[in-house]
This record gives sequence, structure tokens and C-alpha cells, in this order.
Amino acid sequence: MPGWHNQGVSAPTPTDAPPALRDAVDLARSAAVEEAAAEVGDDSAGTVGEHLGCEAESDGGLTHFFSAELPGYHGWRWAVTLAWVGDGEPVTVSEAVLLPGPQALVAPAWVPWDQRVQPGDLKPGDLLPAPADDPRLVPGYAESEDPAVEEVATEVGLGRERVLSVAGRDEAAARWQDGEYGPSADLAKAAPATCGTCGFLMSLAGSMRGVFGVCANEYSPADAQVVAVGFGCGAHSDVVADIGSPVHVSALVYDDGVDLEPASS
Repeated sequence: MPGWHNQGVSAPTPTDAPPALRDAVDLARSAAVEEAAAEVGDDSAGTVGEHLGCEAESDGGLTHFFSAELPGYHGWRWAVTLAWVGDGEPVTVSEAVLLPGPQALVAPAWVPWDQRVQPGDLKPGDLLPAPADDPRLVPGYAESEDPAVEEVATEVGLGRERVLSVAGRDEAAARWQDGEYGPSADLAKAAPATCGTCGFLMSLAGSMRGVFGVCANEYSPADAQVVAVGFGCGAHSDVVADIGSPVHVSALVYDDGVDLEPASS
């Protein structure tokens, strides 16, 4: 609904509006019924319900609200804006529209289709092409930091068409670090040691080598997953089991101070 805005000045209230506008409820209702007729046809009178109040729009403008008795439009309101220029002039209708109220049922905000896919949505057979301007990827010839190698690769077209960019690598690293197999996971906090000292850790190659690896312990909940070196679990290679007896054994007592006498024959 159009709002009244004036920097440094408070928005007017209905009591500030002229009585001619506040009292023109019947005129506003007639305009709402006329608008409803254009929307729903002849049975429009019953779609305009009780008067819900009014709201000042500006000096000389006021909007009256009526409940909308329409199936599927719970909480919606007919809004009719009236205008008046002064004494001796009639009150006129500026517009009449159907608008959602504070408790109205409305559709969720529209999201572009390319932003609707979430991690885990991809199913067997689905295709998800990466955008041409995906910041996570760069042309394959940019993979090498050696200018000579890059020049040759560009000329002959060697390597993959696109590779992970620095931004894509940093984004993945942050996601993994904060994820299920990062150092802040509950499993890691309760672990006796970290993956960085575990013999089952297979380090990644390249710039991620010192930060992440792949777990190769089939008994670990992180088996075959990329884990941060700060992650950990109870299946660490250095864990030593306590093999003490589960039954309490009292300490042996040696009493050498007892005198023995031969038995009588």
C-alpha cells in the first residue's frame, strides 16, 4: 500500500485527517464494491466486509480498509484511498485495491530458479550445469602459476576446460572447516586426539594438504570423507585400549609373622 514518507516529520494519524475523509466510509465502501465487481462479478457486495479502520496517507488523503470475504484470501483487505482538497470540494476516490493485511496468507517471496537448488537436491540422472561466470571456476589454462607453462597450455588447449579458482578453493575450505567433519564438531570435541596425528589420514595434494585429508578408517564415522586435520573421533590410530580385568581383584597379602606348631601325633 502506498505509504506516507516525509523525512524529519512524523507520519500523520487518522485523527489528523479531515473529518470529511474520516466520515466518508460509505463512499469508500461503494468504491470497494465496485472494484470487487470488476474482480469477482455480480456477487461482489458480499465480498466487502466490515470496516476495519483507516490510515492517513498524506495531507488530504486517507485510506479506508474493509475485510475481504473472499475464499482463499484470509486476512486480505479492500483498501480505498480517498482525497479531498478543501472546503467546498467533494471527496474523491483515488484508488481501490485488494491488499494483504498483517495476518494475510501470501505466497512466499519469489526466488530465481538458479538460486533454488540447495546442497543435497541433486538426484541420479539430474544435470546441474555450472554458470559461465561461476566465481568458483577459472579457465583450465590458469591452473599453473608458471607463466611459461600457462602460455603453452593456452596455445595448445591442454588440461581441463575449467578448474577450481582461488575463490572456489577458499569457499570449499571454509565450508569443510565449519562442517560436520571440522574441528568444532561435537565428535571432534570428545575425541582423544585429532586427525592430524592419526595414521588413517590420507592427506590431500596441493594447497589443501596441510589442512584437510580423507579418512581411511572403515570403523570411523568419517570413513571416506574429507576431514579437517583438527577433526577427530574415537577411532584414532593411537588409541590404546585398557585391557585390565573387568572383575575387581584384591591385592595379595603376605603375613610372615604367624608361628606354626607341629600337630600332635
